[in-house]
Amino acid sequence: MTAKTTATTEAAGTLPADLDGLLAGFPAATREAWLKAVERVLKGADFDATLVTRTRDGIVVAPLVAPAPGTPADAILTRPAAPWTIFQRVDHPDSAEAAALARGDLGGGANGLTLVFSRARSARGFGLPASDPKAVADALDGIALDQVALRLDAGPDGLDAARQVLALAERQRLEFGALDVDFGFDASGTGAWAGQDGTALTPAIGGFVAEIVGRGFKSRALLADGRPWHEAGGTEGQELGAVLASGLAKLKVLTGAGLDIEAARRQIAFLLVADVDLYGTIAKLRAFRRLWARVEHACGLAPRPVRLHAETAWRMMTRRDPWSNLLRTSLAVLGAGLGGADAVQATPFTAALGLPDAFARRLARHLGTLMIEEANLTRVADPAAGAGAIEALTDGYERAGWDEFRAIEADGGLLASLAAGRFQARLATARTGLEAEVAEGRRPIVGTTLFPDPREAPVAVLAPAPDLEIPAGALPSIRLAAPHEAGRAAPAQEAAR
Repeated sequence: MTAKTTATTEAAGTLPADLDGLLAGFPAATREAWLKAVERVLKGADFDATLVTRTRDGIVVAPLVAPAPGTPADAILTRPAAPWTIFQRVDHPDSAEAAALARGDLGGGANGLTLVFSRARSARGFGLPASDPKAVADALDGIALDQVALRLDAGPDGLDAARQVLALAERQRLEFGALDVDFGFDASGTGAWAGQDGTALTPAIGGFVAEIVGRGFKSRALLADGRPWHEAGGTEGQELGAVLASGLAKLKVLTGAGLDIEAARRQIAFLLVADVDLYGTIAKLRAFRRLWARVEHACGLAPRPVRLHAETAWRMMTRRDPWSNLLRTSLAVLGAGLGGADAVQATPFTAALGLPDAFARRLARHLGTLMIEEANLTRVADPAAGAGAIEALTDGYERAGWDEFRAIEADGGLLASLAAGRFQARLATARTGLEAEVAEGRRPIVGTTLFPDPREAPVAVLAPAPDLEIPAGALPSIRLAAPHEAGRAAPAQEAAR
């Protein structure tokens, strides 16, 4: 090889042939050498107090963790190395306007829609009219059901909404087996958000599912939803434990309705919340797949992949400097994607201020598009595998989630624990600690408690957020920034008024 050829090759990025000889002159990197360097920087400060932290579940987070050994292929059950589905909320109260926004979302990169109904707690004062028997048909006007993934977020109106979807499928002459839809039935979450006992909802749901499965329905009717527990201030372990307990309860409901356990598990989807903690989100989603595999093993089933939804956290959203929500949501979507979510829904950055407009919706869906199409994040099935810090956090969340699951089952199951107020009490303790961290500055919120912008640019919303009352006995739905926003009207609110 000539000197000219060598120079050209190295300029193009090819490693030199004598790389081993080049590296031989450098000392080996060891933990002991790193600790000595850290000791010089700390100048006598305590290592653990300065650099070691703990999650709210008590998991130790060290500054340097050794790479993890290879993980057995069946332990994590990752989804295939393929793009996740980009979901978008459809929650405009006017069904015709909702349809126009939905068509714009699908034309602009989304390939999944979540139909949010007005009586669902997550509608936050908006949503499709629950009393309108044509709400689904009007909101999906011009949209072929077999060309889009759907998820229903209808709260207590779930059965009516599901029947509307099936009626629309029949009008479009589609077989039930051709639908990609999650009906989202979740008696425990709906009851907890409404301050009611969810037990009464389960018999009708079981019978309905048995009926549609008999008619060829192959999607998922029930959803073990982590949002109620996360929005109530729960820890990652509490969210995981509650979702596990919810999934097990749904298995019992469906087998009690006559389905065999193999068919029953195929009817259950799961939803976890993606938060601003990037590593925490990745680890939580990975831990969940391990945990559900343990439940399946205990039920005598060979583990199989599940449908795992992720939705970015409501409790991290702010009204002050709403543009900073884009940073938080980007981290959440990134964590959900790298953690192996099958479907990801990003909350528009103006949602805490009111009903998001087309611009806010476009930014929300493009977060996923950028990560899939430009960053190519979906080309690896489990990109976090072997990373010491994330594997250690995954192990910790798996232990914390299993401990909470066992505590809930010791209470008699999730519905029984909620009826007795035991799980709510544990959530309240976690919520108090979380709010104290924010109040004391140990958990800063950019744009609100850290670096607030006194001249922040206003944003537009289609309608300002209404003041909502929490039903008596219902779980709270918190935003961590809310206490620090009191008495400080945001420019967007003033513009909306």
